[in-house]
Amino acid sequence: MEFCDECGSMMKTDDERWVCGSCGYEKARNAEAEQEMAVTTQGQEESEVVDTSEVDAEDMGPTTGARCPECGNERAFYEMKQIRAADESETRFFTCTECEHKWREDDH
Repeated sequence: MEFCDECGSMMKTDDERWVCGSCGYEKARNAEAEQEMAVTTQGQEESEVVDTSEVDAEDMGPTTGARCPECGNERAFYEMKQIRAADESETRFFTCTECEHKWREDDH
């Protein structure tokens, strides 16, 4: 991962160059330095799929009054995650308690 020297945004690769999507700053890639940046999964445990078919609804987590866009049910499990910049609000993820349809809501 490389960050822009001009504005601090995360840069993306474009062939042999790093390019900032925010301000357009470019710099040459360095294969040796990038080799040291490589992330490996060696030593990390794989997560398992959890079967929740035998779990009571009360144990699934909190619910809220949210209308499912798929079936119209008025109840959904929810969780909140910070998936954008730290200074922006969290994203709310919902799962319908009836049909298990999943959707999300962001603040705009």
